[in-house]
Amino acid sequence: MKCWIIAGIAGYCLYMLAPDCSKTTEGKNAMVTKTLSLAYEKEITRIIKALSLEEKVALLHGNGKFTSAGLPQFGISEVQYTDGPLGIREEISRDSWNPIGWTTDSATFFPTSSALAATWNTVLAYKYGIAIGMEARARNKDILLAPAINIIRSPLCGRNYEYFSEDPFLISRMVIPYIHGVQEQDVAACVKHYAVNNQETNRGNIDVIASERAVREIYLPGFKAAVMEGGSYTIMGAYNKFRGSYLCENEYFLNEILRKEWGFRGAVISDWGAVHSTVESALAGLDIEMGTEAPYKDYYFSDRLVIAVKNGVIDEKIIDEKVRRLLRVLMNCKTGKAGRTAGEINTPANHQLVYDVASEAVVLLKNSAGILPLEPAAIRSLAIIGDNATETFAGGGFGSGVKANYEVTVLQGFQNRLGKRVSLKFAQGYREQYLPVRDSTRVFGREDDPEPDPELIREAVRTAASCDAAIVVIGTNRRFDTEGTDRHDMLLPFGQDELVNAVIRVNPNTIVVVIAGGPFDLRGIEEKATALLWTWFGGSEHGNALADIILGRVNPSGKLPFTIPGKLEDSPAHALNAFPGDSQKADYLEDIWVGYRWFDNRGIEPMYPFGFGLSYNFFEYSDCQTDKARYASGDTISLACTIKNTGTRAGSEVVQVYSSLPEQVKNRPVKELKGFAKVHLQPGEEKKVQILICVNELSWYDENEKGWKLESGEYSLRIGSSSREKK
Repeated sequence: MKCWIIAGIAGYCLYMLAPDCSKTTEGKNAMVTKTLSLAYEKEITRIIKALSLEEKVALLHGNGKFTSAGLPQFGISEVQYTDGPLGIREEISRDSWNPIGWTTDSATFFPTSSALAATWNTVLAYKYGIAIGMEARARNKDILLAPAINIIRSPLCGRNYEYFSEDPFLISRMVIPYIHGVQEQDVAACVKHYAVNNQETNRGNIDVIASERAVREIYLPGFKAAVMEGGSYTIMGAYNKFRGSYLCENEYFLNEILRKEWGFRGAVISDWGAVHSTVESALAGLDIEMGTEAPYKDYYFSDRLVIAVKNGVIDEKIIDEKVRRLLRVLMNCKTGKAGRTAGEINTPANHQLVYDVASEAVVLLKNSAGILPLEPAAIRSLAIIGDNATETFAGGGFGSGVKANYEVTVLQGFQNRLGKRVSLKFAQGYREQYLPVRDSTRVFGREDDPEPDPELIREAVRTAASCDAAIVVIGTNRRFDTEGTDRHDMLLPFGQDELVNAVIRVNPNTIVVVIAGGPFDLRGIEEKATALLWTWFGGSEHGNALADIILGRVNPSGKLPFTIPGKLEDSPAHALNAFPGDSQKADYLEDIWVGYRWFDNRGIEPMYPFGFGLSYNFFEYSDCQTDKARYASGDTISLACTIKNTGTRAGSEVVQVYSSLPEQVKNRPVKELKGFAKVHLQPGEEKKVQILICVNELSWYDENEKGWKLESGEYSLRIGSSSREKK
């Protein structure tokens, strides 16, 4: 790390309900916090009194794939939901998953959440929320089924591309401004999937067993921040079980933690088809049941709920409270009210935002020979190789996608930027192909055919050998990384290792670009590649953004939001053979040792550490200090550090702060992320960066005391550009 500071925490051990750090939310002062108002309670009470039991229950379940009933007699139209992790989904049929086929339902394709997290830019997260919320309103949507903030526990999870990070602090700081931005557009954010939902394998019935400490320190902080600081209007209950109880009927998670501890006043919405009971779900705190199949009268929260009330099994007051929570959400979104935001879609401003996120998300992993950035004036010909260079990522596979208004591929990006000044030659390099399905019940998660295509490689080699430089674009797509299944392994598919090595042998000026939703084993190419970049399913402007990074128009500033292991067995859940579990149970044996916490405590060298990412510049750290030497519970540590750009290009650095606990404290991570800031600097410029850290954030969850414990003693605050220096 660049700097170490010792800060003393005074006093005895203190137990708290939960750390409160809302005053130190990075970037929060630039936003207008939109939380649920109680200004409509009298109006809601009047409406509830006027409704029959049947009318109330009709509000509590889907009446279409993405709709639920409204109250037109009170000016409340049918509730419109939309998938949203990548943008506003195209319109589908009311009672099936088939697209309607409109020509007016295209939308902006936004970069994935992992790409947004890789920017480490909370201001961009806020603007992202505004833009996607604006597009939801333009399509007349009320509830955006996003963001997805589950922990990236394993490199193999099929939905890693939808999630932010392996680290709960990074998730928390990025999700708060995202939610603010969405809800300022009079759209309810629906944060998902609550909670401990970290795999697709057997997701519909898997029972997660995790310690209370792991739940509190790793898996819940993002949701807590979304509720208590982000003010999320709605939460989506997950498919899986937790300690024997489905999440949509889990009394502990829904009533005890979400409502009583966190004070959540919004609505809990089920994932589609995630409800398994009427009485248990109703009493545990679920509000709205959404599903995948009609007839809707057969849903647990339809006729069966009416019968349960009439038979005295459920008090009608419980139904009233569910209706109140839904109406509270809708009225806060100004449903039926004057002045509701109309929204805009596919605007130049939104496309620029997508470009900004995509370009700040690119992570430069290696540039050992200084080959990057490429100088167009120094080359006459450039080979673009790899199927992913012409792939689009807005759709594919299972799960939500976007009918993109447009999407610039990597090849198109270079064509746009270089025109006819440089001769561009394309070769496919590899073919996406799969082995015959051995299990007929698995539609996705097919096993790739790892054998390289000799003819495609020969063509790629000829193309690379004839050019001054080559760019090989590999990785996965939305058909390979997909909801509904997890990867089989961490190996690059379709013989891509052989392709890369063959190209490098004939052209040493080869740049390797990996486009993927989660970590891959890069051992086969990392040593041989002189330049290596990691990027994502990066939205409509991804091709332009990547070209600008490689050509030096933009200086890379992305940082990894997860650890890239050297091999799968180094990853905690896999080292302990705890992923995906058996068909019934997933035991989180790694406990709190998720991601970089595991690698640090076990002394394992990752391929690339959490928070890592290079620039075309170097940044110098100096004068790092705190505002005082000793602090008490409830204090805020003000940490200042001077950052200087010692390079010749403008660039941005992500200043990261990790805390280490007193030496006498056992069974704690070597370090944990507790603060960060992104700073932009001109060549030679230096700035003083201030990062605020809530002292209570340094606490840990004591299972014996059932509360948060703050140790007294000396804490190390480590400041630098990643969680560890890359050797």
